Amino acid sequence: MDIVSWNVNGIRAVEKKGFREWLASEEPDILCVQETKAEPEQLSDSLKSPASRGGAAYRSYWASARKKGYSGTAIYTKVEPLDVRPLGIKEFDNEGRVLQAFYKDFVVVSAYFPNSQDGGARLPYKLDFCAAMLELCGAFASRGQSFILCGDYNIAHKPIDLARPKENEGNAGYLPEERAWMDTFTASSFVDTFRHFHPGEPGNYTWWSYRQGARAKNIGWRIDYFCVDSPFVKKLKSSEIMGSVAGSDHCPIKLIIEG
Repeated sequence: MDIVSWNVNGIRAVEKKGFREWLASEEPDILCVQETKAEPEQLSDSLKSPASRGGAAYRSYWASARKKGYSGTAIYTKVEPLDVRPLGIKEFDNEGRVLQAFYKDFVVVSAYFPNSQDGGARLPYKLDFCAAMLELCGAFASRGQSFILCGDYNIAHKPIDLARPKENEGNAGYLPEERAWMDTFTASSFVDTFRHFHPGEPGNYTWWSYRQGARAKNIGWRIDYFCVDSPFVKKLKSSEIMGSVAGSDHCPIKLIIEG
């Protein structure tokens, strides 16, 4: 089973850059999308229910922000989930930050973590969201329910996860508080799947500034993740960064699991 996650920086914008054609070619079993910046009513039927090569349409589920053109998450899936729901916390659901899809053997969570912004202006909100994610995953783990928490975490965890760590100390996404939360999260028997398969491998990024040719020079940050509970690791086959896929300032990431 292939699961892909992608911050598209606007689903309507990326549609004009070949999103549906890419989806038809890649054809993951599940696609988690962040920063949709749209409500379903604003989208074409072909974007809400794109066809796969086999002819069957994807089902899509949406969590939109109250603010127009802002935030939002979605899940496209070939397999109908048992249930789909938002996080259930108003301050985060109002921004469409989380969508959970429950399947027989695991839960897929598409999450768009807040940006802490310049000077840490939204750091308290960001840390509250991080705490809610840790609580959610801890609740899954406590009842033996495997999870896949994917999306744009807006955090580069270690110096290896961004091209210029020293220059970015004190900047949003690399603040000590954010990195400390990632330390706590990964110390809670939760696994960063990319680092599981690629420990110590530098130069792997998922986001690049649009400025000064950063992507062409690979001056980027790894801020998009697939994280899972430790018992689920035995089902993983690979975790990769799809760096050649254009259309957004982020690239997609892919997790392949058994079954």
